[in-house]
Amino acid sequence: MKREEKYKLRFDEMSKIEKQLKEEGYSMIAGVDEVGRGPLAGPVVAAAVVLSDGFDLIEINDSKKLSEKKREELFPLIKEKSVAYAIGMVSPEIIDEINILEATKMAMRGAVLNLNEKLKENGVGGIDMLLIDALTLDNMPMEQKGIIKGDAKSISIAAASVLAKVTRDRLMMEYDSEYPGYGFASNKGYGTKAHYEGIEKQGICPIHRREVSDENKRNT
Repeated sequence: MKREEKYKLRFDEMSKIEKQLKEEGYSMIAGVDEVGRGPLAGPVVAAAVVLSDGFDLIEINDSKKLSEKKREELFPLIKEKSVAYAIGMVSPEIIDEINILEATKMAMRGAVLNLNEKLKENGVGGIDMLLIDALTLDNMPMEQKGIIKGDAKSISIAAASVLAKVTRDRLMMEYDSEYPGYGFASNKGYGTKAHYEGIEKQGICPIHRREVSDENKRNT
């Protein structure tokens, strides 16, 4: 089977949830995903996106299964082929205050509410269904479905995962210039050997999360 045929089969499979919901009468279906729950440094970033009816990027997939080059290629195309999208972000300071799970939900809520406002401003009505990777959100003004491994099962969630991943990766590359010595451009804040060596040599920097600070104190 040719590569393009495989992409098309996967795309069709990942489109089934959205297709079924549209047959049930939902029109503004938003996919939501986040990145940054596991790193030692940097924010958690969420994206929410409503894809256009003609969305046809058959190479779309869970961002973790795509190369950095492919994610960068798809990033502007997803934005171009969406009805609207929005980003939510929660800082390391807030993560430390409320824990990473609650911070993840806060970032997702921020992305969803920002997207909902954009849609209303564009005169197309608000979101009527959320598709979220693994989670559901409290006190939201629309229906929602939490889908386990949703970034591999839903094109909307997969598209959101790419938007969130590229947004956060670019931010961490900027932080690498601001806080050199930790390898943020390559590790994006995750706990690599180079990152731990940087902490050992320099201590922590302002974008490190408290758990790293506490661990560093215990080891000195």
